Amino acid sequence: MSASEHRTPVDHALVVDVTEAARAVTAAAVAELDRRADAVAGVPPLPGTPEWEAEQGTDGPARRETAWQLAAFRIALAAGLDPLPQLVGLRRIGISWETIGRAAGITRQSAHERWSARVAAVLDR
Repeated sequence: MSASEHRTPVDHALVVDVTEAARAVTAAAVAELDRRADAVAGVPPLPGTPEWEAEQGTDGPARRETAWQLAAFRIALAAGLDPLPQLVGLRRIGISWETIGRAAGITRQSAHERWSARVAAVLDR
C-alpha cells in the first residue's frame, strides 16, 4: 500500500492544494459583492434609454458611482474581505479619507493610517 492510501480524510484535507478552491470562492464573493452594491446604489440606466438621456450632463452618474463604491467598500469590510480594490476605486474618483473613514466607522486619520500606504502603492504604479 502506498502512503497516500494510508492517508485519512483529515490528513488529506490538511495537505491537499486548495489554491483553485480559494480562487473560486474569492471570485464568487466578488461577484456577490458587486451584485449587492448594485442593489444598494442602483444600476445605471442603459445607454440610449430616456433615463440615460435625462442623466446626460448631470452629476447623477458620478453620484451613483460614488454611492456604489462606498456601498461596495462597506460590504467588503463587513464581510471581512480585503477592501483594497474598493479603496483604490474611491480614491481614484476623489473620495476623501474623511468620507472613507465615515464609511468605515473610524476617523479620517485612522482610515489614512490604516490604508493610505497600500492605496498609494497601487495608484502610484
